[in-house]
Amino acid sequence: MTNSGTSVGRTGGRDGTLSSAGTEVDIAIIGGGIGGLTLALALRQHGITAEVFEQADELREVGAAVAIAANGSRILRRLGLGDELAQGAVEPTRLQYRHGLRGLVVAEHPMGETYTRRFGAPFWGIHRAVLQGSLSAAWGAERLHLGRCLAEVTEAPTGARLEFRDGTTVRARTVVGADGIRSVVRRALTASTPVYSGTSGFRGIVPLRAVPSLPDPAALQFWMGPGAHLLHYQVGNAVNFLAVLDNPKRWTAPGGLVEAAPGELAAAFAGWHPAVLEMITAVPQSARWGLFTLPPLHRWSSGPIVLLGDAAHAMLPHHGQGANQTIEDAAVLARCIAEAGPTQRAQALRRYERLRRARTRAVQRASWDTSAVLHLPDGPAAAARDAQLRGLNERLRWIHDYDADFTVVGSTRATAVRP
Repeated sequence: MTNSGTSVGRTGGRDGTLSSAGTEVDIAIIGGGIGGLTLALALRQHGITAEVFEQADELREVGAAVAIAANGSRILRRLGLGDELAQGAVEPTRLQYRHGLRGLVVAEHPMGETYTRRFGAPFWGIHRAVLQGSLSAAWGAERLHLGRCLAEVTEAPTGARLEFRDGTTVRARTVVGADGIRSVVRRALTASTPVYSGTSGFRGIVPLRAVPSLPDPAALQFWMGPGAHLLHYQVGNAVNFLAVLDNPKRWTAPGGLVEAAPGELAAAFAGWHPAVLEMITAVPQSARWGLFTLPPLHRWSSGPIVLLGDAAHAMLPHHGQGANQTIEDAAVLARCIAEAGPTQRAQALRRYERLRRARTRAVQRASWDTSAVLHLPDGPAAAARDAQLRGLNERLRWIHDYDADFTVVGSTRATAVRP
């Protein structure tokens, strides 16, 4: 997490309940974001204690909003957060793909109750701060340690040693790196680094009253055009949008955000439908967000150290699955640890990796491929894409149908009948 954004709570203290040096813990989770806190709650549901270490001095919103699909919401509901999150979320009425310049609907699929019946759990558009706040409140302050920026993690005879930039150290039997795409924990396993996609994004949240030309504001919509697309969905009384462009071709800035020239976003969408232009000009232009992904890793774990979420499989946002795959990771890892017991922890981490690696790679690839498909100019290729989008529900069912608990139980049964 970062130190910018809107505060969503100051749960925990800078040193938490731990001593300043040499503390021993069972499971140390590095990162107090969606993945780290979901894992902590899932472990606690299995009767396992963890400690969460977050580099920020207080938990803050990062980004505007997040889409939680059925494969994520079913897990959050099992953690007891369903009613609370549903009150702060909006369920899109339908999914629409539109021609970016003319506004014509080229493909449409019902959502809302139809989606919930189809996949067994709802689709939520929710402020990231609301989700983060619910997770942190459910976890509480006692085992959340803020202001702990990890400097290095190394394997030790009985686990791993964590060294923080404030000079404190912690010895942990197991370390989970839930510390994002630029993970410090990952450096203990591999030299692999994020890869720039050649695309960048601009984000914003716009009051509904500021987009009078927007057709069907309650729908989740993709506006597609040459070299760009706009995705938006409702959150509260506003619309959250992500505008993606096929530039710059190279990214030389050291971080993921840079300032763009004034008016650059509006210029990129010149000539598009009035609703698109209203949306992107209704709020000040955001910083430009470089869209990076992580090459598939050969391994997610080594001894007592394991990766989760973006630290293991950061992906492009075009299927809205980054947070959902992280939530899935948390549920699978917690159950693997619980079923293995305290004496088989290394085997549990390897089992988790086996269960998650193929699926996350498939979602990564699908998200990467989608970017180019959404940016086609008018012509035969775009017409073929539009025809395929009309059958999207069935082609993406494998993403939304997924049940993390069933996956772990199924793998146990498969192992049990193996000769």
